[in-house]
Amino acid sequence: MTETATQIPGELEVDEEEVENRNKDSLIELAGKLRDKRNELNSLASEKATKRNDLNDKTREVVDVAQKHREKRDELNEKVQELKDKRDELNEKANELFDKVDERKKELKLQEGESLDELEDEIEDLEFKQQTEVLEPDEEKEIIEEIEELREKYNERKDKLEDNDEVQELTEDAKEARDKASEYHDKVIEFADKAQEHHDKMIEAYRKADEVRDEADEVHEEFVEVQESADEMHENFVTVQKRLRKLDKQEKSDRQTEREEKKEEAKEEAREVYEKFKEGETLDTDDFMLLQRAGLL
Repeated sequence: MTETATQIPGELEVDEEEVENRNKDSLIELAGKLRDKRNELNSLASEKATKRNDLNDKTREVVDVAQKHREKRDELNEKVQELKDKRDELNEKANELFDKVDERKKELKLQEGESLDELEDEIEDLEFKQQTEVLEPDEEKEIIEEIEELREKYNERKDKLEDNDEVQELTEDAKEARDKASEYHDKVIEFADKAQEHHDKMIEAYRKADEVRDEADEVHEEFVEVQESADEMHENFVTVQKRLRKLDKQEKSDRQTEREEKKEEAKEEAREVYEKFKEGETLDTDDFMLLQRAGLL
């Protein structure tokens, strides 16, 4: 909106005392200018109102979009929580099963000494040393014997473990629970990412709604400013119109008074002619017509 859109020209500023002192032609010209300016401002105010309403509609639309993202985010967060609960439940189950495995191994004395993995690592280290280092015969023989001893211990422990169905079953159940927990964890990540996407879109939509709302508020302020100027022009127009109507009434009254005065003068003249007529003076045609109009003949 330009600065002059609502600026009231000095010539359209109305002072009631000045209006009282202006002549009718000047007032008619002023009333026309006021009417035109009022209509111009009303038209501009209407444009502002339409733009403001459009922006408010857009704000509501963007807020609706934000709300949908909020609802979807909340829905996904609920799903995330469900998946987390299931994941934690399975991890707890897996931990309980692994604890049972450890307890059973202790009962079977399967945990005494080194584990299968540790034995396997030692065997691989000794084999690597044998293959890559230059050793004295006695040293190599010692390593070979140690490897065989470790393999025997490994196989014995492994066979003992594999022969125990309960330990095997518990271990398999624990691993299965842990694998399922891992699957649920992957789903937790997947749904959490989706929830975050909707959260980000919700924030962006609310930010956009704030921007549009701010613009709508600015246009509304412009609308109020223009409408107030239009109302001022209308009030000025009404003031001038009242003065014009007053002048019209005064002119009408003056004309009526003038007619009555002329009529009275005509009657007086007719009475004078009538007196002459009664006294026997000769009357001309205009005198007779005057007497007829006055109703004296």
